[in-house]
Amino acid sequence: MLENPKVNIKIKLSALWASATFCYLYGDYFELYTPDKVNSLITGENVLDSPTKLLVASIILAIPSVMVAASIILKPKLNRVLNIVFGILFTLMMVLIGVSSITEWYGFYVFLAFLESSITFLIVWYAWKWPKEKVLKSKNA
Repeated sequence: MLENPKVNIKIKLSALWASATFCYLYGDYFELYTPDKVNSLITGENVLDSPTKLLVASIILAIPSVMVAASIILKPKLNRVLNIVFGILFTLMMVLIGVSSITEWYGFYVFLAFLESSITFLIVWYAWKWPKEKVLKSKNA
C-alpha cells in the first residue's frame, strides 16, 4: 500500500490558492485570443480603460497571489478568517463572471470560472473545518 501522509491545512490552502491563481492567469491569457480583444487593447477601448480601473483590477488579482504565501505564514486565527472571507468573495465573483460570460467564444471562460469557484469553495470549506488543537486532560483534574 502507498503511504498517504496527512497534509497540513496551511499547505492545502496555499496549494488551492496557487491553483486558483493559475486558472485566473490562464483565463486572462486565453481571452487575448477572442475576436477583437487585441484591437480593444491597442485602441484603449476595453474594460480596463483607465489607470484607476487597472489599479483596482491589480489589487483584486493580487489577493489570491498573496494568499499563497499568507496561507503558510499567518497564524491560524487570522489565516482562517482571511481564507474564509477571500474564498467567499472570489467564489461569488467567479460564479457571477461565469454566468455573465456564457457565449460561444467564452466557453473556456465559463469552464475556468466554474473550476475557480470550485477551488475557492474548497478553500472556504477547508478553512471552515480548520483542525482544532487537541487539549490533553491532566490525570489530576
